[in-house]
Amino acid sequence: MLVSFILATVVPPMVLAYLGGWLMRCVAPRLGWVDRPEGRKIHSRPIPTSGGLAVWAAVVGVFALGQAGLAWLKATGQLDATMPTIAGLPIPQFAVPHLPGLWAQSGNLWMLLGAGTMLMLLGWLDDRRPLDWRFRLAVETLLAAVLVALGWRLSLFIENPWITGAASVLWIVGLVNAFNMLDNMDGLSAGVAAIASAMLGAVLLMTPNPQSQEPQFFVAGFLLVLTGALVGFLWHNRPPARLFLGDAGSYLVGFWIAMATLSATFVVLEDGQPKRHAILAPLCVLAVPIYDMITVVAIRLRAGRSPFEGDRSHLSHRLVELGMSRPQAVGVIYLLTATCGLGALLLHQVDMTGACVVLLLVVCVLVVIGILESAGRKQRMEVSEPSEKAR
Repeated sequence: MLVSFILATVVPPMVLAYLGGWLMRCVAPRLGWVDRPEGRKIHSRPIPTSGGLAVWAAVVGVFALGQAGLAWLKATGQLDATMPTIAGLPIPQFAVPHLPGLWAQSGNLWMLLGAGTMLMLLGWLDDRRPLDWRFRLAVETLLAAVLVALGWRLSLFIENPWITGAASVLWIVGLVNAFNMLDNMDGLSAGVAAIASAMLGAVLLMTPNPQSQEPQFFVAGFLLVLTGALVGFLWHNRPPARLFLGDAGSYLVGFWIAMATLSATFVVLEDGQPKRHAILAPLCVLAVPIYDMITVVAIRLRAGRSPFEGDRSHLSHRLVELGMSRPQAVGVIYLLTATCGLGALLLHQVDMTGACVVLLLVVCVLVVIGILESAGRKQRMEVSEPSEKAR
């Protein structure tokens, strides 16, 4: 059942994203939707920058087909049937018990898809003609605030709704910008997003809902559909990239991952008591993009620049400065994301002591990277000083 569920949610969007990426590579240059090698950009030729549209179309396309199937079952009175069929084709048995729940949740699903579409369009406009960062941030914050007011918010075990609401808005806006900032090397943002969404999906399949005691198939399915779309897109985005994710795609995946974490339940019950530390699972999975965003903002503010001014202060660039090639730097960040994410798979199974060990592991991984970066910067400064004196 689980294997069938994973294949059914991952393979269709993967195929659609691959085909959509191929279409964008053909169409985007004719429409002028390309990223030209100007300024600090290192690619030598114009690259289509509409990959986010392929990811969006794959995810929305899969759910549109699913919604059409549910509407057919509803119209023919088969939504609660034991052996429903669509145009004579049987529904997989593992999905049959969940059909009424899928229909009931379809309104929320399309609200998230619609909100994601709005952010995708904002990013698409930013790809065409750079928008002022204050305007982009205002739109992101307003959209996040509306969704939080409608009920999507973090479970922090804090009774004050203003605190949880503000934290939820910050979480959404932060992840949107974290994945946008991470999109600075071929395959980086999309690859990290694919790993993160797959890890979060695995956590939800392993974490039973406290009420039903069943895996959280709805949100896990959403994340796995997103994973499939990102994997299909990565065929075109792997080094050397022939298609860029663009702001349209990075805004989209950051938003959808953030909203998926707000829609899920990470807390499990043991002897009737909740394991509250399990809510830190998303923080473990997303530790690397959050670390990159925080360090980049700190570096830019320390230099007296805007935190939204592009430069080469990202984690990937700092790893290249240590002597890595760009594909090696991307691979290292993939491994860092997977390492931190693996800890999230354990949080719902361990006690508070075990949770502290997992969190310390994540912190140690990030600290090691920080130490290596610091040592690399110090070495470069020592090498450059004698050169300056020799002049």
